[in-house]
Amino acid sequence: MNKLEKNNNKTFEDIKHVDENGIEFWYARELQIVLNYKEWRKFEGVIEKAKLACQNSDINVFEHFVGADKLSKRANNAKVRINDYKLSRYACYLIAQNGDSRKKVIALAQTYFAIQTRKQEISEKEYSSLTEDEKRFYQRDLTRKGNYSLNQTAKKSGVKNFDKFHNAGYKGLYNGETADDIAKRKGLRYREDILDNMGSDELIANLFRISQTEQKLRKDNVKSEKEANETHYEVGKKVRKAIADIGRNYARGFTNSKKEPKTIRKRK
Repeated sequence: MNKLEKNNNKTFEDIKHVDENGIEFWYARELQIVLNYKEWRKFEGVIEKAKLACQNSDINVFEHFVGADKLSKRANNAKVRINDYKLSRYACYLIAQNGDSRKKVIALAQTYFAIQTRKQEISEKEYSSLTEDEKRFYQRDLTRKGNYSLNQTAKKSGVKNFDKFHNAGYKGLYNGETADDIAKRKGLRYREDILDNMGSDELIANLFRISQTEQKLRKDNVKSEKEANETHYEVGKKVRKAIADIGRNYARGFTNSKKEPKTIRKRK
């Protein structure tokens, strides 16, 4: 299997990157391979068409197509500068729209980036009209992204033991319960993700804990693992208190049932 064939097994999720601010992006050079363009010259032509479409929509091209030139090593060890871009989700969508429609992967890209863009644009009115299962799926996706961003910030704050760090947050929010304690209370099997077994309200509470912890780590310029764990615990505790003040009982879960239906995994 050659390098091109090997890289083509990657999905659009596999090549997605997230910057220090939690913003997702794709490198054009990596997207080129996944979209089955062997020559950069041809793919760059598609990028130019996409940039023009962006401009014609009165959208700032430079916010969605960010230059990211880099050095590349040749066979003789000589280094040359090559063009590349950091692409937003919208930029990737425009590229897919202007790509070779004969390629099956182009149609997949159009669908993928259209759906991802739609998820981000969902309005409050649209959210309220979703079923509970749909809300859970939507909130689970947000918590997954939130945890990824929190991990990047926590790492910069000195965190090495991420299990302990995340359990500190759970202990604060769940009155001393760790992730394992929560899993046992919900009746989950070994290695089942507790976040995959939460209702939309519970996921929203955890997302709030996650986002507020990340903000506080940044704002307070936390630089030690001990302080990061304490911060996560205190944020979780304050979120718990705020919810308790409006009548929710998070110590015993968010529903009367022992275990949430696992609809999230079925919707993959």
